[in-house]
Amino acid sequence: MNDSILHTEIQEFINNNLNSDITKLLLKGVSFKGVAPRAIVEQIEAKKKSEKKLPTWFHTKNIYYPNKLNVAQTSSEITADYKSNLIAGKTLIDLTGGFGVDTYYFSKRFKSVIHCEINESLSKIVNHNFKQLKANTIINLNVDGIEHLNNSNKTYDWIYVDPSRRDMSKRKVVFLNDCLPNIPKHLDMLFDYTNNIMLKTSPLLDISIGVKELKYTKAIHIIAVNNEVKELLWILEKNYNDKISMLTVNIHHNEQQHFNYIINEESETIAKYSEPLTYLYEPNLAILKSGAFTTITKYFNLFKIHKHSHIYTNDILIDFPGRVFKIINIIPYSKRKQLNILKANITTRNFPESVNQIRKNLKIKDGGDIYIYATTSMNGKKILLICTKV
Repeated sequence: MNDSILHTEIQEFINNNLNSDITKLLLKGVSFKGVAPRAIVEQIEAKKKSEKKLPTWFHTKNIYYPNKLNVAQTSSEITADYKSNLIAGKTLIDLTGGFGVDTYYFSKRFKSVIHCEINESLSKIVNHNFKQLKANTIINLNVDGIEHLNNSNKTYDWIYVDPSRRDMSKRKVVFLNDCLPNIPKHLDMLFDYTNNIMLKTSPLLDISIGVKELKYTKAIHIIAVNNEVKELLWILEKNYNDKISMLTVNIHHNEQQHFNYIINEESETIAKYSEPLTYLYEPNLAILKSGAFTTITKYFNLFKIHKHSHIYTNDILIDFPGRVFKIINIIPYSKRKQLNILKANITTRNFPESVNQIRKNLKIKDGGDIYIYATTSMNGKKILLICTKV
């Protein structure tokens, strides 16, 4: 951490060049005593990435940014705020603190929070930023979180851990046993220091594999922002051995779409099927990630169009956690030449051709107010559903 970056004239230069072309800026030359041009450019790039993702940091004076990769990998304020409202207590320890966004939001719900970060440079940056943010209840430690616990005799109301999804060679990994730290390996030890653990994992992690690897899973939260799955959160409770709750949320323009169920309901629910009716329902991606392909028919009294299509239909318009369309026409794909549409949004669900292939075959440009779903009906026929958005 180079404290010279915090000098007034350099901070003004950073703020004045957030929208500048970085290549042109370097060619033009950036000259400040005691600070390399590349370091200033890195501050500009990282701060720019924070504008929407981390508005509190962006609008706070004298925030020091790590490289843009750290900013890209950290939680957004939207997801940090969501997860902080799931738990509360007196004490929490964040074993893999990183840039400290989650820690900062947990500090609003706990009397004392410990932030552990093994990287010395990042730990110094975070400690500085917490002071600028007036996060006075956070204790910042430059330590390996797992080792710190092992050398401590303290217990905590909650342990939070977000394992690094890169191995020792900096390659991306998904499976829990490949992440650092290896939570399945350390799980019994962690429960020597708490009764409650919140674990953040990759949105790509197979939920069924996670359930097998993580003992005492009580609930799983799937968080999507603007219909993009961002995080899986695992709530573990010591010695818990009952049904697992699945909670999905899609946060969109300050509104939240929720759908919750018990994980074994999916295998116990028998789906109903129908040819396409008046309305088409497409669940948000948090629900689809959860695997509630059949359960959702029971909760919303919907019909599946096909076992593997994962789009639904009904004659009744309902409030639904996803997108809703009105079906204005149904055309067999074999008679697609009858389609007289020049521009449309195309989606495939359980269909043998790609969107690009269909668009080429139909000679349709992208965009407009018409939505075409290429799918397979309950009778195995390939069809095009011509829709408008409700």
